[in-house]
Amino acid sequence: MLRVTTRYPTRQHPQIGLHTPSKTSLKPTLQNPRFYTHNYTYINTSTHMYASNPSCSLPQLCKALTFSSSCLQFHQPNSLFPSKPSKIIKTPVLITQNNEGVVKIQALIGSGFLPAIEEKPSKNIKTHVQNNGRVVKIEALKGSGFLSAIGNAIEEEEEYRKARAEVNRKGADLGGYSVEGLSVGGHETCVIVPELKSAFDIGRCPPKAVHQNFLFITHAHLDHIGGLPMYLATRGLYNLKPPTVFVPPCIKDDVEKLIDIHRVLGQVELNLELVALDIGETYEMRNDLVVRPFKTHHVIPSQGYVIYSVRKKLKKQYMHLNGKQIEKLKKSGVEITDTILSPDVAFTGDTTSDFFLDPRSADALRANVLITEATFLNEDFSVEHARERGHTHIFEIMAHAKWIRNKTLLLTHFSPRYHIEDIRQAVSKLQPKVSAKVIPLTEGFKSMHA
Repeated sequence: MLRVTTRYPTRQHPQIGLHTPSKTSLKPTLQNPRFYTHNYTYINTSTHMYASNPSCSLPQLCKALTFSSSCLQFHQPNSLFPSKPSKIIKTPVLITQNNEGVVKIQALIGSGFLPAIEEKPSKNIKTHVQNNGRVVKIEALKGSGFLSAIGNAIEEEEEYRKARAEVNRKGADLGGYSVEGLSVGGHETCVIVPELKSAFDIGRCPPKAVHQNFLFITHAHLDHIGGLPMYLATRGLYNLKPPTVFVPPCIKDDVEKLIDIHRVLGQVELNLELVALDIGETYEMRNDLVVRPFKTHHVIPSQGYVIYSVRKKLKKQYMHLNGKQIEKLKKSGVEITDTILSPDVAFTGDTTSDFFLDPRSADALRANVLITEATFLNEDFSVEHARERGHTHIFEIMAHAKWIRNKTLLLTHFSPRYHIEDIRQAVSKLQPKVSAKVIPLTEGFKSMHA
């Protein structure tokens, strides 16, 4: 049986249960700065994969060694090395793979590590002696089949690191807007667009949301509005100006009651401008930005929001005039420009796919960025299941793809049952069906390798 000891912090390897080290307390060894000492631990209990198979093979061990180096202490049973008697071996080992797929292993000569290779070299395996004959360096060519588990494990580790990078990524660049936030179905949603000083919904009030001056609430479920009192209190703590909070008109009175309760409980001032903005109405956020709500379809009253950029365009009848003539008309009080509204960012919140077919949603479907939900992603739950709960299935987005004229589609509100890999797979199936660039908001989701 294989038994290895550790003294550094570890985490469990996702594939085989063997614990692998965190990158701390590294010490050079073998008089070579490229060698580092890690210690691994494997305990033969029912909580690990090897419980039913205590005779762990050497390739299985190497499958765990996906970091650059390790120091092994293992029991060498006859089943692994028939030509050698059983003994305890302590072997510093370096395992790497280059871009051409060549696996390299370095170990002390005479240590008993890979004795078959030392005794019977293959044409696909190159052996070099370094450091005055103390270290053997083994290179296995791609396709040789030599310890293929190592190469597989390196690929798995790379996939794992990519997944972790997705988790740690704090935002996405969407057409000039650095959209970030978190949206996990039933837990919390808050999507932030710093360039617009805006946040959409506020399930738990992430720190970045506190500094946004405009807050758009789509509906009154707690995972979308529960962080509102904290948002107001924290802005007051930082002496920030009172924010402007937009809500559907039908919930304005209840939101005021909610805030009053927290004022009494906390004996604090919670200052804000609460705006009941109805569908079809327009609110000027600043000189070059306005917002309009549009109808969405959830199990309780809800609405989405479109933020428009505002620009002035000279009217056609004055385009032939020169600068002085245009200035003279302007001074005389003549309106010489038309106001052009261009939909920039649209946010649906929770909704069924019905909004795709609603003519009043046309601006949302042609905004530069559409942020919408896709709670369900595969055949485990039907479209009917999603609709009964007021949500959208990604299959419905595929079916309505021809109506999506946005440049970027940011998908949010995935069910917490999914892993990052599930989300990626679903997005990869959707992408060919829509002209928009599809990006999932995966902050808050875990990799299946974690």
